[in-house]
Amino acid sequence: MFPYRQMLELYDEERSLRNIAAMTRHSRQKVTEVIRLAEKRGLKCPLDEEMTDSWIEDFLYPEKKLEASGRQMIDFDYLHKELAKPHVTLTLLHEEYVRKSEEQEKIPYAYRTFTEHYHNFAQKYKATLRIKRKPGELLEVDWAGSTLFIIDPDTGEKVKVYVFVATLPCSLLSYVEGSLSMDLASWIKLHQHTFEYMGGSTQIIVPDNLKTGVTKHTRKELVLNKTYEEMVRHYHSVVMPARVRSPKDYSEVFIIPNI
Repeated sequence: MFPYRQMLELYDEERSLRNIAAMTRHSRQKVTEVIRLAEKRGLKCPLDEEMTDSWIEDFLYPEKKLEASGRQMIDFDYLHKELAKPHVTLTLLHEEYVRKSEEQEKIPYAYRTFTEHYHNFAQKYKATLRIKRKPGELLEVDWAGSTLFIIDPDTGEKVKVYVFVATLPCSLLSYVEGSLSMDLASWIKLHQHTFEYMGGSTQIIVPDNLKTGVTKHTRKELVLNKTYEEMVRHYHSVVMPARVRSPKDYSEVFIIPNI
């Protein structure tokens, strides 16, 4: 089997590309290709035990297993990137894939097989992500996605519904609730519902959209709306802006209520 794991581990030890090529008996060009692909996909050392040479090959070159089928190849990186955009689904991407196949006179995969191949790739991609926080330490909250609507049964009027999402990044446990308003009272209520659902609060709350509960936000200072601050104090938490990865990054203080 090709020594993918050995190459990545030697590179992590800061060995030169020439040295790695000599030790693995492969060309420097191939070593460079493997390392660049691993960096692009976020595959870093230390590697888990399950990440064998075969696992790594499937992750770096997912198209290899599909080549022998004679069907239109699937661009997994493109799918992963497009799915991060609003309103993009695997159904739409499969339709686009089928059109491309027809233009190139190739046979496309059926939708079910298409999604199975992508989900296998996505599971491996997820396995390479390193979560630096402890379970239950941090909660990410935001008004997410596009505004939805419900129909008033009496008047037929379209009423806006804003979607609140709260997620524990380590376990990906999420709480989602629709709200008819994005005001402060709703923001507080939705936090309370989240903590009730999850059975407790977290040490840190990270709002991606700070406008609802923040009075002032500068590089040196973060001032919470008084009501939001009282809620945060009540749950013995602190608030961290989404762009700050660690409290140390905000050294002089961004923090919040003095608990």
